[in-house]
Amino acid sequence: MGSDPLSLVLTAYLAMAVVMVGLWVLQLRVRNASIADVGWCAGLIAVVLWYATQVIGETERKMLVAALAVLYAGRLGFYILLNRVIGKTEDARYRRLREQWGASERLNMFGYFQLRAVAVASFSLPFLVLIHNPRPSFALIELVGLPIWIVAVSGEAMADRQLAQFRSKSWNHDRVCCDGLWRYSRHPNYFFEWLHWWAYVIMGVSSPGWLLTWIGPIGMGWALLKVTGIPWTERQALASRGEDYREYQRTTNAFFPWFPRGSL
Repeated sequence: MGSDPLSLVLTAYLAMAVVMVGLWVLQLRVRNASIADVGWCAGLIAVVLWYATQVIGETERKMLVAALAVLYAGRLGFYILLNRVIGKTEDARYRRLREQWGASERLNMFGYFQLRAVAVASFSLPFLVLIHNPRPSFALIELVGLPIWIVAVSGEAMADRQLAQFRSKSWNHDRVCCDGLWRYSRHPNYFFEWLHWWAYVIMGVSSPGWLLTWIGPIGMGWALLKVTGIPWTERQALASRGEDYREYQRTTNAFFPWFPRGSL
């Protein structure tokens, strides 16, 4: 390895901490905290590309891993930028947090932005492990992970597109989206996001530091199921859609896609 892995990750974190300070200042003006999510995506791309220039490894593998990071985070970042930032009002989840934080809103939001810097460094580790793989050529297990990646990233993109199309129609403003993938899961985008991180676990089986790839599915699963994903989203959905969303909860799985238990 061209550089010490710990030094690489620490440098990535410090750089992202500075970037997040700038984005926090920007959100003070635009009042849209979703730029932290865009910053996370852009930061992950930048960090993984930087790793690829610093680590001694197989060129083809580094190119593949870099491409996976760019395609995954680039697609997600552009979706958030276009659907939640440019010309959009702040996501209701963030508005609700600001109200709850009250006088401490600025300080707490600063802390939230800094946690996104920690998240970039943490979730960059699976990519660093793959890049650092000393094998001279691709192993079969690495290629097995690719179909999982393709299904997961495609599924997340499809779920996001279906939700965006649903919300683009004014008459759906207060309605529950149960079109397409949303018929089988209340949060199919979150499910496929989580599934995507398993691809790196499988691809990294033969790599030193393989256990670090588990940060992806474990960390993202915890965040989506217990912290900033489903809990935030469902509280807001219940507040804005009331009984319709309670019926959706009764009939449809929260996370893993499955056939609905009844008709909405």
